[in-house]
Amino acid sequence: MVDRPEESVWDYPRPPRVEAFSGLIEVHHSGLVLAKSRRTYRALETSHPPVFYIPPADIEMEMLVKTAKTSMCEFKGMAIYYDLVLPEMQVESVAWSYENPRRGFEEIKDHLAFYPSKVDACYVDGEKVKPQEGDFYGGWITKNIKGPFKGGPGTWGW
Repeated sequence: MVDRPEESVWDYPRPPRVEAFSGLIEVHHSGLVLAKSRRTYRALETSHPPVFYIPPADIEMEMLVKTAKTSMCEFKGMAIYYDLVLPEMQVESVAWSYENPRRGFEEIKDHLAFYPSKVDACYVDGEKVKPQEGDFYGGWITKNIKGPFKGGPGTWGW
């Protein structure tokens, strides 16, 4: 595990920004490594734990199926969703992506972000991530990320 400096989500910007991240990001489910990359981006927004966007070349895309589900982010644009489909199970809306992100978010075009709450484990540099509460935001909480976090207790009902 890598020791990273402490970060308060209340120091993150609004509107959010995207930055390159060279650490090792992994997504595991049902004994499989769904994604493994050192070429990711993380989105940082006030009150949110980081969300990591992984290039499709570093994801086992044959296990994912694009769905008709969409949602709108006021900053990034229209998100599309993917289900994880394995012979023994299906996990709905396990990841999302932006096919045509708005200006300022071009780097994450077609990259996928996974909900840590919907898979067995996500890791940042070998540290297992704690999912952000609720399934709306999908933030990745590591020991160096400090809250309170939007969507969790003490965040005024957001």
